[in-house]
Amino acid sequence: METARGRLHMNFMGVCHEYYELCKPRVVMLIVFTAIVGMFLATPGMVPWQALVFGTLGIGLAASSAAAINQLVEQQIDSLMGRTKNRPLPQGTVSTRQAVIFALVLGTIAMTILVVFVNVLTAVLTFVSLIGYAVIYTLFLKRATPQNIVIGGAAGAAPPVLGWTAVTGTLDPDSLLLFLIIFVWTPPHFWALAIARCDEYARADMPMLPVTHGIAFTRLHVLLYTIILFAVTLLPFATRMSGWIYFISALVLNSVFLYYAIRLQSEKDPKMPMKTFGYSIVYLMLLFAALLIDHYFPL
Repeated sequence: METARGRLHMNFMGVCHEYYELCKPRVVMLIVFTAIVGMFLATPGMVPWQALVFGTLGIGLAASSAAAINQLVEQQIDSLMGRTKNRPLPQGTVSTRQAVIFALVLGTIAMTILVVFVNVLTAVLTFVSLIGYAVIYTLFLKRATPQNIVIGGAAGAAPPVLGWTAVTGTLDPDSLLLFLIIFVWTPPHFWALAIARCDEYARADMPMLPVTHGIAFTRLHVLLYTIILFAVTLLPFATRMSGWIYFISALVLNSVFLYYAIRLQSEKDPKMPMKTFGYSIVYLMLLFAALLIDHYFPL
């Protein structure tokens, strides 16, 4: 009896883990983090608990739904790539039908929470970003142009704006600065990964920039976008949205990113693309953490 219960428990936990992986949890955590920072930057005091709790929940569930749809559409491609071949759909641990139902349920719950407990503007913008990523980017842009990640990056840059509108119910110019930072950060972040996985993208017939224009061309564009990112991330200080803590943090973080982008121009270290990709994630988290610290403890 106990053994049967144990097996049932293990099976249940296994199923939960597969659905959890369908949500791309690490990506969603970064999305939710930038959305929460947007919430706190939207107000001089504490974020109202309803906006914080339900806004975070709604945005997180919507991002999870978009991630599940993305994996649904790309399950054949995922099966050809080492980075993604162990995902639930290529492995067959979750069926296509189950994934469709799961994604629709998550999306429906997310929109309901945002409309009922947050505000309609946040719900509309979240829905637009969900469609932008899960449908426009995944279904059309990703296979249509090597500039797919530049155009599709708009959906991924939305979370801090969503967090901001969850608190204020309005679109604020300062929130659009946060959008711009993530929008410009996305190409060097993703192209570093694309360089490392160039052969896999070519095998999957995916027109990523290093596949269509070569690795040297992509390296150059990582560097150019990193320089643009350096300038863009100084705008919150220039517009007095943030102060010296953020300014100094941005200088340090951007200098390190620029160092990686310059080192990436050489082929001497084959691990440099993944090192650059890994740092880009840490970079964004620390940059937004600096915005948050500066907001409450300005110098």
